[in-house]
Amino acid sequence: ENAGRKLAALDKEAERKERDAAILEAAKEVGPGLFFSLLIITVSFLPVLALTGESYRLFSPLAFTKTYVMAFASLLAITVIPILMIWLMRGHIRPAEANPVNAVMIALYRPVLRAALKYRKSVILLALMLMLSMIWPAMRTGQEFMPALYEGELLYMPSTLPGVSVTKTKEILAQTNRLIKTVPEVEQVFGKAGRAATATDPAPLSMIETWIRLKPRSAWRDGLTPEDLIAELDALVKFPGLVNSWGYPIKIRTDMLTTGIRTPVGIKISGGDLREINRVALDIEAVLGDVDGTRSVFAERSLGGKYLEITPDRTELARRNIDLSVFQHVVQTALGGMKLAESVQGRERYNIMLRYDRPFREHPEDIADVLIPAPGGAHIPLGELADIAFVEGPPMIRSENARLNGWVFVDITGRDIGGYVAEARRIVAEHVTLPAGYSIAWSGQFEQMEQARQQLSLTVPAVGVIIFLLLMLHFGRIDRSLLVMLSLPVALVGGLWAVYLAGYNLSVAVAVGFIALGGLAVETAAIMVVYLDLAVRENRPQNAAELRRAVMEGALLRIRPVMMTVVTEFAALSPIFLFDGLGADVMRRIALPMIGGMATTTLLTLLVIPVLYCILESRKYAKNNSAAQNRS
Repeated sequence: ENAGRKLAALDKEAERKERDAAILEAAKEVGPGLFFSLLIITVSFLPVLALTGESYRLFSPLAFTKTYVMAFASLLAITVIPILMIWLMRGHIRPAEANPVNAVMIALYRPVLRAALKYRKSVILLALMLMLSMIWPAMRTGQEFMPALYEGELLYMPSTLPGVSVTKTKEILAQTNRLIKTVPEVEQVFGKAGRAATATDPAPLSMIETWIRLKPRSAWRDGLTPEDLIAELDALVKFPGLVNSWGYPIKIRTDMLTTGIRTPVGIKISGGDLREINRVALDIEAVLGDVDGTRSVFAERSLGGKYLEITPDRTELARRNIDLSVFQHVVQTALGGMKLAESVQGRERYNIMLRYDRPFREHPEDIADVLIPAPGGAHIPLGELADIAFVEGPPMIRSENARLNGWVFVDITGRDIGGYVAEARRIVAEHVTLPAGYSIAWSGQFEQMEQARQQLSLTVPAVGVIIFLLLMLHFGRIDRSLLVMLSLPVALVGGLWAVYLAGYNLSVAVAVGFIALGGLAVETAAIMVVYLDLAVRENRPQNAAELRRAVMEGALLRIRPVMMTVVTEFAALSPIFLFDGLGADVMRRIALPMIGGMATTTLLTLLVIPVLYCILESRKYAKNNSAAQNRS
């Protein structure tokens, strides 16, 4: 663009060497600014690479792609592009004012810029008010780890109290499946209760998993959203004693792998006694049920499992001269079974087990009749040698960091995770008594959100310092670098208002959008300062009035590149909001801050930066005038 302006100023009969010299001069003027601007965009994505876990898996491809592209583009800008300009920029180049679109933009921009340079204090005051206005959306925007990504399926995971029988579980599973299948948007339902024959699936019988395959969105009822469908299904299968939990299969599985919690919010109680952990968990369940936004809350019972306990009477065994190992071997074989051999059928293997038939081990009375051999040849009933009773115990023992754990699962709706946890923490602290030696940790998606926030709170300021150092390397002046860095809070204003007005919550996806916006904002502001410096060097103003004219000339030259950048940005991001598909929810949260931030950055670049530049440079002329008066 700078080369085109210089070529347009040459005569039509200018020689080739003169044109090449003008192109090289134009490249030298703005080349360093472009190089450092693209390098800043490259550096600005480093915080994304510092993320871990799910955040890194989701956004590192975008960060790597953007980093490699912009790093390569920064090298091309100062190596290949000048050569291509010499080869391709031929013929007569018309002035920018000859372009009707550019002429209209200049005609609209000139009076506004003139007024801004005349009423500089008012412009600065309005800019400060604009930056202060972001307090409103910042205080009212919720927080979440990641927006719900529609997967085309739902995972329904109800929980029952421990001790539920297999027969009752099968009945609940069949009944919920039939009810879910009555909803017209449901294509197929498949439920599972209990655990698979693998150590990787430690699901108790009280936890049911139901996969719901949905029809395409085009076959849904008009105006129905996934949130509305989940609410309708939840009301349909709400039974006493059944605590519902809803989500998307991949998302829930990922959360369970990372934190172990299958709901958006989870609470982990750590301590040394399962009974006390169970009491604290039940108290938390009771107080969180009334918190606004709670769809369901379920404290996983640390106690309540049913066990048949056979306790040998050692005194009686010794009196009858029966060895304890013989007693244990009979119990193990009769009830648990003994492997005798293995049946091979093609590629399949089946164990041949020997144990008592079911009628002989169905009830405690039957087990009491199992005969234990004595050394003298007698067979003593097991009931005479042991106590047989049903007892309660932990259905599952959890531990983390070498401490016993109890978990509380909280499913929320209609609220952001950050706001919900803040209120829930306050209520739990007020109403739940925590014994000495016990602790509470908030987990689930909230834990991942806190980890991402801590990582970004360290890396984003560090990258800000690196960007400032790059600006210092380029401009060599603190005032110029600070002037360009001013674009970051101004861009933040537009991005926050856009997120707030769209009803989005702050998330890692939104943070990635702000990170991308920061690089673009700094690039746009840096190029404006480069053009202003260029205009001042060319015109060499001697007083404040000439300085204002030079600043206006430099800003007017920048109107076309600024609008090209803004229009390109909007044109590239707008299709994300026109199409609805898998992944669109996340991409919109990345794009929206960039669109809103570029709007306010454009105002900063076109109005505030020329005004601040004029104020900073006017001090030099004021000092020169005062020094001249003192000499006279």
